[in-house]
Amino acid sequence: MGKSIKLAVVGATGAVGRELLKIIEERNLQLEDIMLLADPQEAGTQILFQGTKLTVQAARAEHFAEAQLAFFAVGTDVSKALAPLAKENNCLVIDNSYAFRLDDEVPLVVPEVNIEDIAEHKGVIANPNCSTIIMAVAINPIFKEFGLKRVIVSTYQAVSGAGLAGLAELKQNVQAGINDDVFEPKVFQY
Repeated sequence: MGKSIKLAVVGATGAVGRELLKIIEERNLQLEDIMLLADPQEAGTQILFQGTKLTVQAARAEHFAEAQLAFFAVGTDVSKALAPLAKENNCLVIDNSYAFRLDDEVPLVVPEVNIEDIAEHKGVIANPNCSTIIMAVAINPIFKEFGLKRVIVSTYQAVSGAGLAGLAELKQNVQAGINDDVFEPKVFQY
């Protein structure tokens, strides 16, 4: 299974953070400790993980001194603010936002494609957009075998990109349509 680590999940209350926790649980990853971190407004939220209710804490610099690895499932502004604090505390960041994707000092990694680039990290590893990851995994074997000159892609991003609020609004909007009710959007402005 590998050695156990001290893990922080920043953005644990959001759609991506909760999915990440579900995957960690399903794969039974060996953790010495896990900290669930989020926006101060989310502090105190209880999340069930491996049969235990864990309390979400407001993300602060001192948490990263207690963690070896932090998954960031938050927006760009939060990643830019907190990643330097994690680096200062020798906590490796794997960032899911756009914050570091174009930074020449940060490797952009899809493990199935370029896992060797992880060795180049300087405290932060970025990953590409979700649709890019899926495409890169599918195209990489073709590229290796035959080469590629160009790939033209169109994506239609999912509502899930707006997080739990976007998913809830879609559900409310669909229900309003079924009931022939008026719906006032908040997340998605028309």
